[in-house]
Amino acid sequence: MYTKEELKKHLKNMGLNGSEAIMVHSSMKAIGEVDGGADTVVDTFMEYFREGMFMTPAHTWAQIKGDHLTFNPKTEPVCVGIIPNLFLKRPGVVRSLHPTHSLAAYGKEAADFIKGEEKATTPCPPGGCWDRLREVNAQILLLGVPHGRNTFIHSVDEVLNIKDRLTDEPTLMHIVMPDGSIKDVSMYRHYNRFLESGSFSDHFNKLEDIFYRKGAAQKCTFGDADCILCDANKIFEVCKIILEKDETCIIEKDRIPDEYWSE
Repeated sequence: MYTKEELKKHLKNMGLNGSEAIMVHSSMKAIGEVDGGADTVVDTFMEYFREGMFMTPAHTWAQIKGDHLTFNPKTEPVCVGIIPNLFLKRPGVVRSLHPTHSLAAYGKEAADFIKGEEKATTPCPPGGCWDRLREVNAQILLLGVPHGRNTFIHSVDEVLNIKDRLTDEPTLMHIVMPDGSIKDVSMYRHYNRFLESGSFSDHFNKLEDIFYRKGAAQKCTFGDADCILCDANKIFEVCKIILEKDETCIIEKDRIPDEYWSE
């Protein structure tokens, strides 16, 4: 059973000093047994990165659909696991106002970082929070999960204007603003018409070995979990090189050719 201090040593072993901005996608199950459970994991990250910024996804895309198209950031649960849901309840944590792809953040610069997401019309727009991970030189920790859960890669697609990633028409959604008023927003959603089943996000896993070989990511561990620690700016540059060669290759090819990225 892992203690908080042991988990902090794992973060230190990753080469992190606590001053970084870090986005964590997580699987509590993968971490194993922790003294105090998921609350201790949240404590670990909030304490270790108190001089930086700790972030998690606060996604709601799974439930904001059909007859439920109103996003209330104060009450809407996260659809991507227990750690983000517990994190949202902590004092000082702020949540962006994106109706499907919000994020939660804690740190000195967190409130400024999340501003403006109520203006978004796509999941991860250029200049939005997910794209701004590059501006703060963020690290992205995939804690027991693969690149198929790396939301940042969606922002790369949007910045590069990759085709066939979004629905043809938007969905009218509603955001409960901090003052209680309702803001309407027409939101495009992730979609790829050429996939017979599943999500195109799963195809991001094809990039894993390339990221390692290009120095954009490294293997590490946290508790029992096999993890991937990524540099947002380097991830962007590797994806850009590949997608400028062939913007369909990540989805349509079983393997991304070496000549697309090795130069």
